[in-house]
Amino acid sequence: MTKLIIAALFTALFTAALPAFAADLTIQVDGVASDQGQVMVAVFNSADTFPSKALRAVTVPARSGKVQLRIDGLPAGEYALAVYHDANGNGKLDRNLMGMPTEDYGFSNNALGKRGAPSYADARIVLPDGGATTSVNLH
Repeated sequence: MTKLIIAALFTALFTAALPAFAADLTIQVDGVASDQGQVMVAVFNSADTFPSKALRAVTVPARSGKVQLRIDGLPAGEYALAVYHDANGNGKLDRNLMGMPTEDYGFSNNALGKRGAPSYADARIVLPDGGATTSVNLH
């Protein structure tokens, strides 16, 4: 019996020490209005950080119509994405005096918010061990 308990504890400790499998996330961004500037993607891994503190951010040159990018090495799990077309290349989502975005943006699951960003739950996607592909429409 003691050997069985020791074996179970060893197995539990060994399994806990294994690293999480890394997965790659491919994102297709549709509706890019022009070749001007860049497309920016921010990845969030919790409701507490969405949409203000990104886990990772990636920028690619804009291309009219659609762009595709890949984020390598994310642990399998749940994420939400915020995407925008930084058409003037100033590194931020421009807004008008009322606070409304003046550059095209979108979220994973093409989730829409009411007077702001959608909830993390609405934008949440699941990234399995083998990786995944998702798309976001800009508006």
